[in-house]
Parts: sequence; structure tokens; C-alpha cells
Amino acid sequence: MTLIASKTAAPVEQPTRPRRKPARRLVPYGYLSPTVLLIVVLMIIPIVMVISYSFRDNVIVQENSVFVGLANYTKVLTDPDFLVALKNTAVFISVSTAAHLVLGLAFAMMLNTPLLSGVTKAIFRIVYILPWLFTIAVIAVIWRLLLDPSGVVNYVLQTLGIVQEGVNWLGDPDKALWAVTFINIWSGYPFFMISLLAGLQGIPNDLYEAAAVDGTNWFQRFLHVTLPQLRPVIISMAVLDLIWTSQQFALIWMTTGGGPLNTTEMLSTYTYKQAFSEYEFATASAAAVIVLLLTMVLAFFYVRQQRER
Repeated sequence: MTLIASKTAAPVEQPTRPRRKPARRLVPYGYLSPTVLLIVVLMIIPIVMVISYSFRDNVIVQENSVFVGLANYTKVLTDPDFLVALKNTAVFISVSTAAHLVLGLAFAMMLNTPLLSGVTKAIFRIVYILPWLFTIAVIAVIWRLLLDPSGVVNYVLQTLGIVQEGVNWLGDPDKALWAVTFINIWSGYPFFMISLLAGLQGIPNDLYEAAAVDGTNWFQRFLHVTLPQLRPVIISMAVLDLIWTSQQFALIWMTTGGGPLNTTEMLSTYTYKQAFSEYEFATASAAAVIVLLLTMVLAFFYVRQQRER
């Protein structure tokens, strides 16, 4: 019995894992080093430099800069042109995002309906995705020609008797902001449409069948089945679109340049003009930091939404 007990009580030797050599432990960091280096050189260092410029005066254009604290931020925040650009940007991104969502959802539901044949859906998909295939430069040139006082849009409106003479859509202070907003809506809705179409195709048909058994109509099914299922996609796309639209520069610069009379001035064009037209790199840096902070707020909500999913 004693012999048996001693045999059962003997500790079982665990196989020891071979220790990894220090060189092998550094291999993952070696793979990451090129990406980390690019991030540091192309992102971290420029951001730190812009932040440092925003607290100084006479930067870049003169050899010796002067520390001025928050004076550049005060100058920017009290500048009437900056306030106009902030208001225009708020209108531009809010209207564009709302229209992208409505149009994208409407077209996505149309392409997802079983009432249309496969050939018809394919044709509509080609037509609806065309704006997404053009670059911003091409879109700006096309719409500048279309919206010219002697362009196609005014010709059609005059033919239909809606207007009596050609309207300068991009040169009229009362219409320029809405014209560039319309162009941005036209060029950006396909991304919403494709994303929402993928979300619609991922909704199980059992949910619609169960709702139909309960006696609901199409609007009730849309309200209580479709929208709740698409809620994560809608929120993510809306936040992303707010970030992208707030940074829109090329479209504004190539259509109106921020005019006429600053009616289409955006935060991006205001910052560009401060740096490369006025050569006020310090105030441009302060404006860029303010834009960065606003964008980081939107990015925070996007990351939070993704973590909740």
C-alpha cells in the first residue's frame, strides 16, 4: 500500500517549453517597423509641428519665431471669415450627410426589391454608381460646365419655362452654397447606396415573414424591421460621411474657390488661404488644429460605435 501511495503521489513532470530567443521575439516589431516609421514621419511629426506653429508667430517666413501662446487661436476664433466658414461647413456637411442617407437608402431599397428583374437591377446599378467612378477634378469640371449660365441645366430650365434667363448657379451668392452642396450630394450618395444595399441583403427574410404574419403593412415593416437592422450601418456611415465631408477641399476649390463673397468658404479653404494666399502660417496652423479637434470628436463617436458593435 505504501508503495502504491508513493507512486500515486509522485509529481507529474510538465514538459518545459523552449524559451524563445530574444531575436525571435523582436521579429514582430521588425514587421511593424516600416508602418510605424511611416506613421511617425508622415503623421505624428507634421501634427506636432503644426501644433507648435499654432503657438508661435512669424513661423516659416522668418528665421526666428516668437511664442505668442493662445493669440493665434483668439485671432482665428474672432475672425468673421472663420465664423462664416464654420457656418458654411456646418450647413454643407449636415445637408450632404442627410441627403446621402435618404438617397442611398431609397436607391438601395429599390435595388433590393423583388419587383424588379435582374437585368433592370443591373442597369440601375450601373447608372447609380457612375458618380462614384469620377474623380473630384472631373466632377468639378463637368458641373461647372453644366451649371454655367449658358450650360445644359439653364437650357433645360429655360426650355421648360422655369427660368427666363440663364442663372449663374456658382456665381450667385444666394445659390452658390446650395449648388456645391448639390454637387457633393450627387457625387457621394453611391457609397451610402452600396453599403446600405449590403446591409439590406443581410437582413433575414424570416423577420419580414414574421412581421407579415402579425398583420403589419410595408411601412410598419420598414419602421420596425428594416431600420433597426440597419441602425449600426447607418450610424457608422453617417459619422464617416461627416468626417469626410468636413474635409472636402478639392470640390469647393475647383468650383467656386470659396466665393462668391465667402458664401462657399469652408474650414478647409479658409485654412488653405491663410497659409498660401495670406502667408499667415501661424493662424493657418491654429485653424488646422481647430479642424483637427473637431474631426477627433467625430472620430471618437465613430470608434465608440464600432466598439459597441
